Amino acid sequence: MSDSDTPAEGPTRLNTGVAHNARVWNYWIGGKDNYEIDQQVGEHVAGMFPVIREVARADRDFLGRAVRFLATERGVRQFLDIGTGLPTVDNTHEIAQRVAPDARIVYVDNDPLVLIHARTLLTSTPEGVTDYIDADVHDPASIVQRAAGTLDFERPVAVMMLGILNFILDTEDARNVVREVMAAVPSGSFLVLTHPTFDADLGGEGNVPAMEFWNENATPPITARSRADVAAFFEGLDLLDPGLVPCSRWRPESGSPAVVPQFGAVAVKP
Repeated sequence: MSDSDTPAEGPTRLNTGVAHNARVWNYWIGGKDNYEIDQQVGEHVAGMFPVIREVARADRDFLGRAVRFLATERGVRQFLDIGTGLPTVDNTHEIAQRVAPDARIVYVDNDPLVLIHARTLLTSTPEGVTDYIDADVHDPASIVQRAAGTLDFERPVAVMMLGILNFILDTEDARNVVREVMAAVPSGSFLVLTHPTFDADLGGEGNVPAMEFWNENATPPITARSRADVAAFFEGLDLLDPGLVPCSRWRPESGSPAVVPQFGAVAVKP
């Protein structure tokens, strides 16, 4: 961590009077790093859209499966986790370094509470490295430049974008962020992505009023997208089986889990 990234700076930006996504998400998955306002808004959204807690858990489980798959079956040793959220159990570095102790992980987020807890994310095996960058997803050039201090961009990198592009409201802007980051990584790199949808066949129509309430009462504003719009983020990449599916159905480890209105996919850069 550089001096400019130290958690001491976090509280100056911390607003506990408005619900914030990282903290509400933490509440939905049973974490403790949230405030009363986050709990109130989280409960209201869950009342409007009860499946949201399943979505949160499914998204987290997808993270674990994707990282284990890439580290074990594809030999990935570098992960760039953009929009990591608050640290919980089995973060990206813990999963990856359990498979490969020499794995190198860079986390990126700009939420001040995440920044306060960043040192939890900076634990690492002696052989590996973890780092944390306080940066905004809207500035991919800065993310890439700073991540290059830890990651070798001549070797494959798994770019993790779980539940982050939904905070870039303009779809073309979101596509440009993906393009810029993926242009910086070499052939053999991966894009790991989840994104909420309003598609009715996945039960996503309830996302629309729930997100309208969210945007009026919490921060940052959020949007859902169609299957076609989410698929477009993978332009120029090769989707791995089973393709773009509800994140709960991406290589599930047992049974046939419930469908959630949250797409998930992993793709490789040819």
